[in-house]
Amino acid sequence: MDLGVRWKLHGDGRTPAPGAVVRPNERLSWPRTVGLGAQHVVAMFGASFVAPVLMGLDPNLAIMMSGVATVIFLLATRGRVPSYLGCSLSFVGVAAVIRAQGGTSATVTGAVFVVGVALFLVGLAVRRFGAHIIHATMPPIVTGAVVMLIGFNLAPVTASTYWPQDQWTALLVMLFTGLAVVCLRGFWSRVAIFLGLVFGYAISWGFDLIFGKIHSADASGKVTHHWRLDLSGVGKADWIGLPSFHGPSFQWSAILVALPVVIALVAENAGHVKAVGEMTGDRLDDQLGTAISADGVASMVSTAVGGPPNTTYSENIGVMAATRVYSTAAYWAAAGFALLFGVCPKFGAVVAAIPGGVLGGITVILYGMIGLLGAQIWTNARVDLRNPLNLVPAAAGIIIGIGNVTMKFGADFSLSGIALGTLVVITGYHTLRALAPAHLKVQEEPLLDEGTSSYDEEAEGAGS
Repeated sequence: MDLGVRWKLHGDGRTPAPGAVVRPNERLSWPRTVGLGAQHVVAMFGASFVAPVLMGLDPNLAIMMSGVATVIFLLATRGRVPSYLGCSLSFVGVAAVIRAQGGTSATVTGAVFVVGVALFLVGLAVRRFGAHIIHATMPPIVTGAVVMLIGFNLAPVTASTYWPQDQWTALLVMLFTGLAVVCLRGFWSRVAIFLGLVFGYAISWGFDLIFGKIHSADASGKVTHHWRLDLSGVGKADWIGLPSFHGPSFQWSAILVALPVVIALVAENAGHVKAVGEMTGDRLDDQLGTAISADGVASMVSTAVGGPPNTTYSENIGVMAATRVYSTAAYWAAAGFALLFGVCPKFGAVVAAIPGGVLGGITVILYGMIGLLGAQIWTNARVDLRNPLNLVPAAAGIIIGIGNVTMKFGADFSLSGIALGTLVVITGYHTLRALAPAHLKVQEEPLLDEGTSSYDEEAEGAGS
């Protein structure tokens, strides 16, 4: 059985030939391949370490399980789809909602485990029936709206939890990270979140030296006199040791909150497979179902031991595009580095010590970027929001998701925020589509002018 773990040397093993790429089944020399693997780990550092911290999970376990998840994905796709799997930011809002309802880390990982099962089943369905079932059940207007409400639902977390801890540090980190994303080039722009974290550490340390302790809310929300950067846990942490494992706990209320993220993960995987296929020149449509299922299995394995869910990382697509190296050997090396970092508690303690103000500045950009990915889905698919069939369900679902609107069903069950917003978008779109007149169902190119929509013109013609 071909597991995609045999690679032939590309050219002289030093650099890609002019105009050529290092294909997934090729590699450069092993020292260069290992170096590229380390670069992939660094590329996912910022988001993949911020996410478990925001979810209240062990960052050491997160990085270890990202390595395990990457190995699972590479074996499942047999080395055809180069990818690194890291902690999915799509679940940050879900974790916040579950914890606000009194849930524990076990409750969070239990809910996400079920999402992994659902994602695995979606992948099997795609393998059996083809990718068209995704487009039929989750057209761009639906996926875009769900991704948008998941991202923007996080806004209160930044505003009420992180930003108040140190507003000036948050502001400076936000500005620095924004400049890094926009002004830096190549690899450095891909690690802008990581650079923002480093800058935030330095600013917090400097402010502690200059101004002393700050009087503000701490991570628990209690107003105290405390240091911005508390590294006491780093000194106590061992250099080598296993992260803390725990089993999942299952609660229906938490599961219902988490399930809508399946839509975002399917969209992420589809985009990743399409992007890699275009860059390598391979037709990878037949791998979409396998990639989705592998993502689901990886998340199930991670959450079963207390880790976060995992998904393909766009940061690493940037590294591949910049280096023109798509070798899966580099990702095997990256997985090895992740496993090594995972057994270094001192490294995890440094991550866990990220000051709240730093997270405030990072999350302003990060959460907004997640939300705007939904708008990007609409733009790429040329969704016409002047068509009421698209506009009405998306508008209603997004406001419900962002405003955390709640519907109570009896004394013990309710739906709110992300779960309710997603339900409104999906059921609303398909119900309205079934009842809408024919001219609203026609998929057309959107007009460039701001005048009358083609849908309005057809409606007038039908009524005259």
